[in-house]
Amino acid sequence: MAVELTRRGLLDHRRALVGWCVGVIGYAALVCSIFPSIKGSADFEKLVEHYPDALKSLFGIGQGGDITSGAGFVDAELFSLMLPLFVLVLAISSGVRTFAAEEESGRLDLVLSYPVRRRESVFAKGVAVAGEVAIVCVVGFAALFVLSGLIGLDLDLSRLAGAFLGLAALGLFYGWLALAIGAAVPSKTLALGLPAGHAAAAYLVSGLHSLAGWLDPFRFLSPFWLVGSAPLQNGVDGWGVLVVFAAAVVALLAGAMLVERRDLQTP
Repeated sequence: MAVELTRRGLLDHRRALVGWCVGVIGYAALVCSIFPSIKGSADFEKLVEHYPDALKSLFGIGQGGDITSGAGFVDAELFSLMLPLFVLVLAISSGVRTFAAEEESGRLDLVLSYPVRRRESVFAKGVAVAGEVAIVCVVGFAALFVLSGLIGLDLDLSRLAGAFLGLAALGLFYGWLALAIGAAVPSKTLALGLPAGHAAAAYLVSGLHSLAGWLDPFRFLSPFWLVGSAPLQNGVDGWGVLVVFAAAVVALLAGAMLVERRDLQTP
């Protein structure tokens, strides 16, 4: 029965998932189509050198690479913000929708009519969220693999795979955190707001800690910092990715334990 909950979780969101995949492919293609016009451009590189330090830090510019190279361009234009944003919005919205939103709308009693324990339903829904994150990351990898050959980005495939593994870790952490909060408390607002707020703060800490000394001690709490920036130029931090995956598992386990301790809001 838990498998059926996972299957239903994926099928219920299939239209939205298709839309996200098409959006990732379309956005990546649109951005990468610009690259041939700046490839190896010394003028563009000089222009970037005059960007504010905070902007360059946030977007991973000048961290051991060249923005006029394929890896530097994709890091700055896709992996610094937009691809993580795509994955996190999908993951958090899916995590909220799979428990907190169902409880708020009164549909959770139907879900819990399956002969499974509450904690098992949380795990089953967690697998569905993980499936959505994995599908989007695989589609994104495939899109950039094809675009690399077509446009001449010359991306390192192992680093490209590592970059999407890091994205998957971020998506899983925030998606499962949203699911766990929705399972622990009867509030869609908290299930959405807390992960989204933490993600925004963690992103800023990761990007600005080197420029603002008072932020530096907090970098260890940022999944973005743990995964690493500019993954196509510098690679991802393997241990950091493992830590973020472990934190995601802890969040899901906490949600599974806490859901057993409260009254669910069903009609």
